[in-house]
Amino acid sequence: MAEPMSSSPISGSASFSSEWSALLECASPAHDLQKLASLLRSTDGNRLLVLAEEHGVIGQLAGCLHKLHENSVSPGIRQALADRQRAQIFFSLRLTAELFGLLELFSSQGIEALVVKGPVLAVQAYGDPAMRSYGDLDMLVRQRNIRRATELMSAAGYVPAVSLSAIDAGRIPGQYLFSKPDSKLIVELHNDCTLRYFPRRLPLEEFFARQIRVRVDGHDVSALSVEDELVLICIHGAKHFWERLMWIADVAALISRQTAINWERVADSAKAVGAERMLHTGLRLASDLLKAQLPGKVQAAVQADMAATRLAAQTRKWLPAAGFSPPGLFERAFFRMRMRGNLISGSAYLLRLALSSTEEDWQSDAQGNRHPILEVLRRPIRLARKYSRAGRS
Repeated sequence: MAEPMSSSPISGSASFSSEWSALLECASPAHDLQKLASLLRSTDGNRLLVLAEEHGVIGQLAGCLHKLHENSVSPGIRQALADRQRAQIFFSLRLTAELFGLLELFSSQGIEALVVKGPVLAVQAYGDPAMRSYGDLDMLVRQRNIRRATELMSAAGYVPAVSLSAIDAGRIPGQYLFSKPDSKLIVELHNDCTLRYFPRRLPLEEFFARQIRVRVDGHDVSALSVEDELVLICIHGAKHFWERLMWIADVAALISRQTAINWERVADSAKAVGAERMLHTGLRLASDLLKAQLPGKVQAAVQADMAATRLAAQTRKWLPAAGFSPPGLFERAFFRMRMRGNLISGSAYLLRLALSSTEEDWQSDAQGNRHPILEVLRRPIRLARKYSRAGRS
């Protein structure tokens, strides 16, 4: 992908208030072009571009500006946006081409994979695989196939972050990450063992049983059902404290474009993994910030969840800063607890996340000699150091 247009951090919402209002209008599936044109008159074009990039909604901004009079922003800003969108499109094409090759490789070896987020979500939510900004490919693969998949990825030129010896030892990372040297291609393989931010272990076989086919650039790829994808992206947004507008925009766009969603199935899918409040928070943010329309019964259920309402209100305080003014360590901990449910379930969820070691906890032990108990004890200390730092780097 192209280099960021600005390395200047976004200190908070106050200095970007006009640009933030314009960006919210662009990210809404029900954007009002007349209102947007009025908002743009009081915005700084360069700051708007920086904000859009940090929030991952360059595609939405470009799409809206294309519909407005050319004088709505300066020619320089239009050109910079066009250059940025072109780079995003080229990178998306490169990623989707790589995806098709990997899916064919896996299929030839009898490895079933489901594509999540990325190009599939872009098609389902926006109708265009290049509309959504994404920097990697994510797939669900059964744990029993991870070793063979790692061998195949290595033979294809990828470097695995999790070694075969670690896999053989039964160590479970946060994800099985693969990267290509001298490129920015990243692939992550996930399953019910690695997706630990699901409050309960996800029913992977049910996900595979409910899979659908999505048309991406002339190819049919296996993907989650729309209902399961909606729950997954709400959990993903909650995992990251909804710090970027793109995650809320995905929820709003998906439920706006996919008019045949089975909402009972959505509720059942969320309940099965204990993510009802995460779902409600995502839907509340999409409804309040981006004017996403929910069916009457769903809207009533979301509004009745007062804890989700408070979480959404809390999120809105740090959201405009795009992660540069993140919640503090203790605020993060309490937020995670409330996302899960009551005091008992929330505490258990937080404790599990705090003590489940990942590949980041293994890195200082290259030889794999540290006892697993020491890794568990070391993890909370590492997390406290990591999240006590101020803002994004």
